[in-house]
Amino acid sequence: MVLFAAAAGGALVVQARDSSTQEARQLSKGVARSFARAPGTLAAMKSGRPTELLQPRAEDTRRNTGVDYVVAFDPQGFRWTHPDPKLIGKHIYAVREGGAADRPFTKTFEGSLGLAVDTTVPVYDTNGITIVGFVSVGVTVASVDDVVMDQLPQLLGFAGGALAVAAGGTALVSWRLRRQTRGLDPSEMTRMYEHHDAVLHAVREGVLITGSDGRLLLANDEARRLLNLPADAEERRVTDLGLEAGTAELLGSGRPVTDVVHLAGDRLLAVNVRPVDPDDRPAGSVATLRDTTELRALAGRAEVARERLGLLYEAGVRIGTTLDVVRTAEELAEVAVPRFADAATVDLLDPILRGAVSAGPGPQMRRVAVHGVDGARSLYPVGELIRFVPTSPVALGAERGRAVLDADLTASDGWMSAQDPERARRLLDLGFHSLITVPLQARGVVLGMASFWRSDGVPFGGEDLAFAEELAARAAVAVDNARRYTREHGLAETLQRSLLPSSLPDHSAVEVAHRYLPALEGVGGDWFDVIPLPGARVALVVGDVVGHGLHAAATMGRLRTAVHNFSALDLPPDELLGHLDELVARIDSDEQEEREGESVSGATCLYAIYDPASGLCSLSRSGHPEPALVHPDGTVEFLRVPGSPPLGLGGGEPFETAEVTLPEGSRLVLFTDGLVEDRERGFDTGLQALGHALARPGRTPEETCRDVLDALLPARSSDDIALLVARTGLLDRSQVAEWDVPGDPAVVAGIRAEVTGRLRTWGLEEMAFTTELIVSELVTNAIRYGIAPIRLRVLHDRDSLICEVADGSSTSPHLRRAATTDEGGRGLFLVARFAQRWGTRYMARGKVIWTEQSTRAPAGEPEEVSAETLLDQWEDASW
Repeated sequence: MVLFAAAAGGALVVQARDSSTQEARQLSKGVARSFARAPGTLAAMKSGRPTELLQPRAEDTRRNTGVDYVVAFDPQGFRWTHPDPKLIGKHIYAVREGGAADRPFTKTFEGSLGLAVDTTVPVYDTNGITIVGFVSVGVTVASVDDVVMDQLPQLLGFAGGALAVAAGGTALVSWRLRRQTRGLDPSEMTRMYEHHDAVLHAVREGVLITGSDGRLLLANDEARRLLNLPADAEERRVTDLGLEAGTAELLGSGRPVTDVVHLAGDRLLAVNVRPVDPDDRPAGSVATLRDTTELRALAGRAEVARERLGLLYEAGVRIGTTLDVVRTAEELAEVAVPRFADAATVDLLDPILRGAVSAGPGPQMRRVAVHGVDGARSLYPVGELIRFVPTSPVALGAERGRAVLDADLTASDGWMSAQDPERARRLLDLGFHSLITVPLQARGVVLGMASFWRSDGVPFGGEDLAFAEELAARAAVAVDNARRYTREHGLAETLQRSLLPSSLPDHSAVEVAHRYLPALEGVGGDWFDVIPLPGARVALVVGDVVGHGLHAAATMGRLRTAVHNFSALDLPPDELLGHLDELVARIDSDEQEEREGESVSGATCLYAIYDPASGLCSLSRSGHPEPALVHPDGTVEFLRVPGSPPLGLGGGEPFETAEVTLPEGSRLVLFTDGLVEDRERGFDTGLQALGHALARPGRTPEETCRDVLDALLPARSSDDIALLVARTGLLDRSQVAEWDVPGDPAVVAGIRAEVTGRLRTWGLEEMAFTTELIVSELVTNAIRYGIAPIRLRVLHDRDSLICEVADGSSTSPHLRRAATTDEGGRGLFLVARFAQRWGTRYMARGKVIWTEQSTRAPAGEPEEVSAETLLDQWEDASW
C-alpha cells in the first residue's frame, strides 16, 4: 500500500509539472503573439528609437501577464528590450536554434534568466514579406516549479488519504472475515465443512442453498434428483434452471414458507424455505424439498378449484360489458367455452328481448347465442323460436327454477328424440355425452336458460353443476340489467319520437328535409320543428336539452310546446328566446326543489324566421351551434349569429338577433352538436367535415341530409343527432301588392278599388266583397287610430290571401262585444268573422295587423248574413 501511494504521488507530481509546463507554453505563445500584433509595435520597431518606445510597454506586459520576460530584438539579434536594462543592445546568439526565423516557434532553452520556456514571434512589415524584428516571451522553469510546489501539499494529502482508506478497508475486511467464521482457524473450518458435506449428501431430503441475489450456491444429491438439475447448476440463478415458474420464483425469492406444495415434473414437492442468517439480513436462504407425490390427487382438485375461481372472476369482468341483452348472452357463452364446456347455448323468453317482464317461465324460448366446437352447428341456430318438450331439461329447469344435470345423454335420449329426432341423432354422433341446463334467474324472475354441452373429457358432475349455477347467476344479473336498460331506452325513445313532429308542414317559403337519430347509449333531448307564421313566413327551430333519458325527453316536449305557443304570439326570435330562457330557469328551479339531481341544467336552441316576400332571415341562438348556409353555387358559410349562454343559464341577459338576406335556392342547415362532435372528433374538426359534405351544388334537402349523415355519422353515437335542411324560395313580385296609405279617410275607397283590381288579376274575383270589407276596416282603423307611415300589403300565397296593414303605433285592437248604443266596435268583429285567421305582429317601430283568408273555400259575402245573426253568435256564455 505504501509503495502504491508513493508511486501514485510521484505520478501526480509528474503530471502536475507537465501540466504547468504546458500552461507556460500556452501563456508565452499567447503573450508573444499579442505583443507582436499590438498597435504601435511595428511602428516602434521601424522608428529611430525602438528601445525608448518598446521597453515600457514590454515591462507593463510582463508584469500584467505573469511571464518572466518580454524581449524585442532586431533581425540581426540585438535586443531592444529586456527585464535587465544591462542586456539591452546585447546580441542573442541562439535566436535561430531550434526553429525557423520566418514563423513563430516555442522551445525550452538556457537564456540570460536561466532555463525557460520561450516563444519567439516575427514581426513583419506592412508588405507581409520583410521581417522588421522579433518578440520573444518566456516563462522560466523556476516559475513552473513554484506552481508544482504550491500543489505538492494537496498531492501528498491525496496520496496519504488513499493510503489511509486502503489501510482501513483492509482492517475492515479482516474483521468481517473473522466475524463470519466465528473466529475459527482454517483447520477447524476444513473439518466442519467435511462433516456438513457428508450430512448433506447422506440425507434423503433435498437441500438447496441460495444467495441473496437468487443464485444457487449448493445443492445436495437428493435435490438434484428431485429437480433434475444440470451438472453446472451452481452459481446460476434459480430462475434460469428450467424449473416450473412458481417453484423457481419461490426458491429465488428467499421468503420463509412451510410445506408449500409445488409441482416439479411428475412429482409433488413440499417446499420449506428459511433464511440463512437468523438476524434476517439479506444473506441467502436454505430450502428443503420432500417428495409428496401421494398428494397429487389433492393438488389436482385444488387446481380445478383455482381454475374455476379464475373463470368466475373472468366472467364477472367479461359478462355485461354492454347494456345489450343479446350481446350479454353471447358473452356468457363465450366465457364458458372451452374452459368449462365444449358448447354453450343461451335461450331467452321473447318479452325479455324487448325489455319487458315475462308473465312467467314457459317452454317456448328464442335462441340468442350459440358458441362452441364445430358440432355446435347441429344445435338450433340463433334467432329460432324453440318450443321445448315438457320432459326436456330446459322445460324442467324453467319450471322448477333449478339447474338440471343430464350426465349421460346416450342413456336418456328420450327427450331428445321427442324434441327433434334427427337433431338428436346428429348430436350423439358428434360425441356430445353430457348436458347441464341452468335457469337465468334474477330478482326472482326466470329470464331464460343457459345450456352447457360436453363432447370431450369426463362427463359433468355435481361440482360442475354448482359451478354452472354460480356462473349463470352472475350472468343473469347482467342480462336483467340489460333488459331494464332496453326497457327504459325504448320508453324514452318512444316518448321522444312521439313528442317530435311526425311530419313537417308543406310551406311555400321553404322545402325541408330532416333527420333524427337517437344516441345508442341513451335517448337525449334533441328536437326540431317547422312552424308556419303569418305573412307566408316560416319559423325553423332546432334545440337540445342537456342530459339523456326519460327526463330529457319529457323536458324536450315541454320546450317544444312552449316554442309553438310563443310562436303563435308572433314574437321576434330574440324575444321568443328570452321567454324560453325564463321558462327553462323556472322549470329547473322547481325540479331542483322537488327532485334533487333531476334538474334540466340548461338547454340550447336556435330559432330562425324566414320571410319569402323579402328573402330576409332573422336568427337568434342560445348556446347552440351556428347554422350553415349553402349558396346555390355550393359555397358554404357558417352564419355569424351572436351567441348567448344556454337556456336557463343566462341569468336574464338579453338575446341578440342577426338578419341575413338569403338567395333563392340556398339551403339553410340547422343541426345539434351531436352531429359534429363526439369522443373521437373535436367540434372544429366536425364543422370542417360538415362544410365539405355540404359543398355540393344542386342538391335537394333530402339528398343533403343523406350526404351529411354518410360523411359524419359515427359508428356509435354518444349523443342524439337532429338535422334540419331548408331550401329557401321567394314569392314572385306579381304575388305581392303594396300601397303607401296617406292619412286621409277619403283614400280608402280608391285603395279598395285597387285591391279589387289586383284580386281580379289573380283570379280571385269571388273574394272581392270579403276582402274589400277587411281592407276597408283595417285601413280605416289605421288612419283613425294609428301613426304614419301607414302601409298596406296584400300577398297571394298558394291557397291563402294575406292582408297586412302596418303603422307606426304600438297600440293593438282588441275584439270586444259592442253595446246596442255604441256607434263603433263592430268592425273588428266582422273582420274576425270573415277572415280565417287574424292577429297582430309587433315590429321594432310599430305593428302589423294581418288577416288570412283561404282561397279554396271563400267565406260568404257580408250581405248574406244579417247583423242580428252575427251578434247572436256572441252570447254572454261565450265571454
